[in-house]
Amino acid sequence: MRLSLGIVLATALLAQGTALAAGTAAELYRQHCETCHGAGRLGGTGPALLPESLMRIKRDEVRQTIRDGRPASQMAAFSGVLDDTQIAGLVDYLYQPPLQPPTWTEADIRASHRLLADPATLPATPQHGADPLNLFVVVEAGDHHVVILDGDRFEPLTRFPSHFALHGGPKFSPDGRYVYFASRDGWISLYDLHNLTMLAEIRAGLNTRNLAVSGDGKWVLVGNYLPGGLVVLNARDLSLVGHLATPTVQGVPSRVSAVYTAPPRQSFVVALKDAQEIWELSYAGQPDFLPRRIPAQDFLDDFSFTPEYRYLLATSRKAKGGQVIDLDTGAAVTDIPLPGMPHLGSGIYWQRKQGWVFATPNISQGLISVLDLETWRLVKEIPTEGPGFFMRSHRNSKYAWTDVFFGPNNDAAHLIDKQTLEIAHTLRPMPGKNAAHVEFTRDGRHLLLSVWDTEGALIVYDSQTLQELKRIPMNKPSGKYNVGNKIEFAEGTSH
Repeated sequence: MRLSLGIVLATALLAQGTALAAGTAAELYRQHCETCHGAGRLGGTGPALLPESLMRIKRDEVRQTIRDGRPASQMAAFSGVLDDTQIAGLVDYLYQPPLQPPTWTEADIRASHRLLADPATLPATPQHGADPLNLFVVVEAGDHHVVILDGDRFEPLTRFPSHFALHGGPKFSPDGRYVYFASRDGWISLYDLHNLTMLAEIRAGLNTRNLAVSGDGKWVLVGNYLPGGLVVLNARDLSLVGHLATPTVQGVPSRVSAVYTAPPRQSFVVALKDAQEIWELSYAGQPDFLPRRIPAQDFLDDFSFTPEYRYLLATSRKAKGGQVIDLDTGAAVTDIPLPGMPHLGSGIYWQRKQGWVFATPNISQGLISVLDLETWRLVKEIPTEGPGFFMRSHRNSKYAWTDVFFGPNNDAAHLIDKQTLEIAHTLRPMPGKNAAHVEFTRDGRHLLLSVWDTEGALIVYDSQTLQELKRIPMNKPSGKYNVGNKIEFAEGTSH
């Protein structure tokens, strides 16, 4: 009995100590962080500090940022104010959910809207002298900046600060003039590439998955993790059009896994993370954005389209790989067994012999899976030096490029012959540093490869000879997107 009582007392004291530690950390947050990061950790002049916002950032990196600050930002160093124990307690506190679940209402969204410039007062033609369809928009994740790069001269036109942790894939208006950014903590920004000017921004949620722009350039659809649901914005100025509630699962709206536009269908296609459904929302004519709800046989994380946009290739844990869904009929066509965790959202397709094939990297195994898009059969599994994240090609290139983003060999990039499906070359642009995302110029003659490191670079290659032409120093360039390739939904570019 004494032993049991001792255990009870020890447990109670431990719980009390934990509560005191949490209370101390909360007080430290109120004293030192709330002014910039907001009450409830929802963000202010600084980013939101919620577990959903920090899940992609290692605790050691957060600890270092608190201790040493962040160069070229408002984030000050607290090493002279807080000791290591206090900093560690504060980090633990930030990775815990708030006692009161955070909310973000339509009124909050509207109140966050900011018009920074009126496009009607700006010139309607490019003011920078570069080819507007051969620009690259580069997300420089290391210090939260964006670079607009001339894709002919490979020189920056401008560089400007972004919101914290932009999603790597900005989207474009159909004419290529405007680019739309989404940050992980919900900020949507509208930038004019003709005039190199930020036009508007709005906070559509507290944690955002991604956005899509309609094929007619009128609407922006934003998918949120927190709170769940979809937000419809006017693409001209980002004003709020409406909010679409997703199905409630265990009392909480479903998160949105992915949002893409399907221009030939004049619709958005949405995958829900917590409900076994796909939604298609037409934007033809005067849209009401009422979803066509397509039952799915599994929870779907990400997806890609076939070239004509009839079929959806979506991840499916039940199928142990992928599931093919006919968007015309809403029927599941077949399951495609794929090992590991295929990253279908970064998959690409190309013409091989007389038909189309689709290739997807795998984020848990070192292989590329190649599928026949007519028979849905697995054509080949191509072994790589490690799990990968991105693939890219171009109709004028004989190679598909893939990284091996995860694991000890992440400094390698493989070049796969698109006809033989063999690895033709392996490059190590900066040995010991992570070789990542590739993007081609509009004509396919050159390509840019990211070295994802604080002392990284964009490396420019001749796509035929593979000769390195230039290195542009950058801080973790996470992705770069060619305007022409993206608005044309070009072969070899993920959508």
